[in-house]
Amino acid sequence: MPAPVPATMTCVEIRAPGGPEQLVATTRPCPQPKAHEVLIQVEAAGVNRPDIVQRKGLYPPPPGASDLPGLEVAGVVLAAGMDVTWPQVGDRVCALTPGGGYASHCVAPSGACLPIPRGFDAVQAAALPETFFTVWHNVFERGALKAGESFLVHGGSSGIGTTAIQLAHALGAFVVTTAGSDEKCAACRALGADLAINYRTADFAAEIKAKAPGGGVDVVLDMVGGDYTARNIACLRPDGRLVNIAFLGGAKVEIDLTPIMVKRLTLTGSTLRPRDDAFKTRLAVAIKEKAWPILEAGRFKPVINATFPLAQAADAHRLMESSVHIGKIVLIP
Repeated sequence: MPAPVPATMTCVEIRAPGGPEQLVATTRPCPQPKAHEVLIQVEAAGVNRPDIVQRKGLYPPPPGASDLPGLEVAGVVLAAGMDVTWPQVGDRVCALTPGGGYASHCVAPSGACLPIPRGFDAVQAAALPETFFTVWHNVFERGALKAGESFLVHGGSSGIGTTAIQLAHALGAFVVTTAGSDEKCAACRALGADLAINYRTADFAAEIKAKAPGGGVDVVLDMVGGDYTARNIACLRPDGRLVNIAFLGGAKVEIDLTPIMVKRLTLTGSTLRPRDDAFKTRLAVAIKEKAWPILEAGRFKPVINATFPLAQAADAHRLMESSVHIGKIVLIP
């Protein structure tokens, strides 16, 4: 049976914009679910790059969302709003949240909840929502990747990268990735990448031209932007799609329109956190129908690099910012 709803909860708040030391453990009143929400007793919470950007004061939460960082959790539903039909009290779920995950208790829209896949524990489940919602929408909906096509994801050893590699491989694509060391490239190949390129020692565009089927790829998922943009365009085959979800290398670029026109390319991108509950509900339905069977069949396994107690969230951020990790970092209240 689930525990009773407590009056207070433990959490980690951002004391002021700045470095990891600004993440401070504290106690707050336990949130109450609204009509379309559920209250989750958090057993594990994923750490993501947007959490770091928010900590620095550069990514404010959407209106009405918690000011606490944390975009994905897994645990047990303790309470449900009056119009929620699923999940119900006692159900074990993982959920995408607009904020508030760095806490022992978190509210989430009911439509953004998914059942914890069979055979997964809470730590593994907490590593799923942010990356699955992001990858499914951007690679398989906006990018329209299909079986038999070629796919490039940058940052293959990241949470997004390890998810994209495994899903694209499971669904029949030729998978190319970039990573920053030979060790990371080997890890990406073990996950299903057909070609893993160390971007510190090789030009990924030249490697793809020489080694990918047809000398190019059909879809690129990019988190870098900047000077990667022109090379991404060069890598794309006719009717290819470039999808940007971040711009670690810079948001403003100068590009030649000629190859876009000649190859009939599509350049697109998206952000997830500001999207409304209806969009996230639709996306959750698609993920449960099309992606969850891959997990439950044992064809996907989240890569967990490290876990930290919730109170050590600052150390988790330091590890993420070092970029030495492979896969996900998870907090345990």
